Amino acid sequence: MTAIDPQDYRRTLGNYPTGVVIITGVDAEGPVGLAIGSFASVSLDPPLVGFLPDKGSSSWPKIHESGSFCVNVLASDQLDVCRAFASRGGDKYQSIDWTPGPTGSPVIDGVVAWIDCTIERVDEAGDHWFVLGRVVEMQVPRDDVGPLLFLRGAYGAFESLPV
Repeated sequence: MTAIDPQDYRRTLGNYPTGVVIITGVDAEGPVGLAIGSFASVSLDPPLVGFLPDKGSSSWPKIHESGSFCVNVLASDQLDVCRAFASRGGDKYQSIDWTPGPTGSPVIDGVVAWIDCTIERVDEAGDHWFVLGRVVEMQVPRDDVGPLLFLRGAYGAFESLPV
């Protein structure tokens, strides 16, 4: 088997666009969160979603301990929110307005959609964890704007093509 060059891997997979979500939760010290580009719908029956936090994340263990999380699907006009949560350390919620979702996890104001979940299971997946969540409740508060996307190392928005 040929070894895969990490730079080739990133460049190749960087050609696949991903949505940008913020995974939020609450621990004893307050709200926590992290930016994630590896989020997916997993099952309709039962309703399950999944995401893959890096094993080096300092936020993920706090969310894991809480037993629940909220997936906040960022709108294309929320790049500033993405940058706040993509940074390490500091108060990520300093300039972010939010309300508690059904599980208590933060629902960030202005998102396209949110999906509140309980943690079903967590498995090792190389240098990441695979988190499977059971959907408790969800909403689409904004349908006036598309999601924030990440492609080839840059952020952008979706543009529909004529059918």
